[in-house]
Amino acid sequence: MASFNKITIVGYLGRDPEIRYTPQGTAVCNFTIATTEKRKNRDGVMEDVTTWFRVAAFGKQDETINQYLNKGSQLYLEGRLRQETYTDRDGAQRQSLEVTLSDFHFIGTSDKSGQPAGKQQGDKDAPAPADDQDIPF
Repeated sequence: MASFNKITIVGYLGRDPEIRYTPQGTAVCNFTIATTEKRKNRDGVMEDVTTWFRVAAFGKQDETINQYLNKGSQLYLEGRLRQETYTDRDGAQRQSLEVTLSDFHFIGTSDKSGQPAGKQQGDKDAPAPADDQDIPF
């Protein structure tokens, strides 16, 4: 039987997308996306639980995401999930979830210019779903 790895996420960008280039000249757009769900803790009190994912987009997808989205933008995405291990600044071993983007859809309404909700002309400080200090990397 064949197997496959696919993840679907609907969440909010935790930072502005960044485009970088490989030594071969291939563009890669990196950003983080967070999902939040409500759960009862041991005391029966509802609390928000946030999960962060690192995302890498390639090709035309990276240009589109970089052009139209920013911190706080909502996005539907699909991709392949993998777990990465890295060493943080303090020398501790950490793990993160990284998604290689395969498909995405803007969520939200567009303004009169036809741009999706998210990065607008002169809008660099869109609200985020969580504080930057919540980001573990």
